[in-house]
Amino acid sequence: MPTQYLQLNNLTKTFGDQIAIDSLTLGVERGTVLALLGPSGSGKTTTLRLLAGFERPDSGEILVDGRDVTKMSPAQRRFGMVFQHYALFPHLTVGENIAFGLSERSAEQQKQRVGEVLAMVDLEGFAQREVTALSGGQQQRVAVARALAPEPRVLLLDEPLSNLDPGLRERTRRELRQALSQTHVTTVFVTHEQEEAFALGDRVAVINNGALEQVGTARELYEHPETRFVATFVGRASVLSGTFVSSDRVRVGAGIEWPSETHGEVSAGAAVSVIVRPEAFRFTDGVGVVGTVVERRYTGARAFFLVEANGATLEVEAPVTAAQMGDQVHVTATATRVYPEGS
Repeated sequence: MPTQYLQLNNLTKTFGDQIAIDSLTLGVERGTVLALLGPSGSGKTTTLRLLAGFERPDSGEILVDGRDVTKMSPAQRRFGMVFQHYALFPHLTVGENIAFGLSERSAEQQKQRVGEVLAMVDLEGFAQREVTALSGGQQQRVAVARALAPEPRVLLLDEPLSNLDPGLRERTRRELRQALSQTHVTTVFVTHEQEEAFALGDRVAVINNGALEQVGTARELYEHPETRFVATFVGRASVLSGTFVSSDRVRVGAGIEWPSETHGEVSAGAAVSVIVRPEAFRFTDGVGVVGTVVERRYTGARAFFLVEANGATLEVEAPVTAAQMGDQVHVTATATRVYPEGS
């Protein structure tokens, strides 16, 4: 098993009577990028603040390369931090902003390092620019360069792209991913955007209510979600009520059974939640659940159809010509995931 360069062991943090982080254990390999993904209030930002040293855990420990840094100050940890609003100094140039944390180096060494990190973030020649003259994406990259300049052991990013408009966000995301790939610095970043987590993270840790739901690659989370929360939070999914038949079959209506993969202990005849991805649904000729098309979202050659059926809303991905608004349709599923009811 690979050695974890950054290790969180049973971290717990409460604010009053509210548990923000609940016995969180998580490891990050050296040089990899980990995304902390979760909804608002899930505890991901608190986790980042614990890593940075801005908060102290009630219990648990944080190790870097085997060394306990839990009680160290932020400065002692040598972590780089990029804040959501960048926190650049508007009265300083780009180069002066980046050199701010390099006071222990000579002027020549500072100049050399500033040039190196500007090249990493594709901003060569920007050292004398005024920060206020830069675009949002450029300011974000300057903030990353400033955090990288002192050669941190770990880089932390808090919602790094949230202030950018959608078009600029996509381009900056690619540039940020390229910069992180070049530096090979161990990185943890917080986001509530699934697309951002999948694009930037080598691995993604899904957090909910202060606890770790699952950690894995984007593909593992999407194709093999271990919990009902991950199955519904990551990617699109429809949720139906069903009855457990066997380890590979679930009943969703009278005489209608679909193939399934079961998670958790379930007894035959038990009520279960049936999770189905849009691409696993098929429109059929007279076989399956009966419903009515209430919405069609055009995406090109294919479309997403919302079908009201048996009190549930099914999201079906199919060719754009497969159905029209108001059509009565039959829907079946080629694959489902089954979780104990209430899990």
